[in-house]
Amino acid sequence: MKEDTSPAKKLSLNASLMQAWHTVARYSTLWFVLLLVAVYGFVLFRIQAAQTASPTESEQSSQLQATATPHIDPHIVEQMHSLQDHSVNVKTLFDQARSNPFNE
Repeated sequence: MKEDTSPAKKLSLNASLMQAWHTVARYSTLWFVLLLVAVYGFVLFRIQAAQTASPTESEQSSQLQATATPHIDPHIVEQMHSLQDHSVNVKTLFDQARSNPFNE
């Protein structure tokens, strides 16, 4: 089979493509706005889906096991109590810290 590659056929194809391009370009602003609305809708959908998701029991237990409980050495606590009992300056500092813990 021989393909028809005559100049008239190429010209009509070129003219068709140019006409299609002008039609698409004419509505380019509309296409851009529709694209933005679609992306915005997708993001809102994903946020809503993530907001309603809750962790499973196994995820909760694994996170609780991974969390370390703070440990204070009893010897240090005893030393701080004895320091507070024997020094007036330290006792004043402790009293101020108890009355206003967020003051530096």
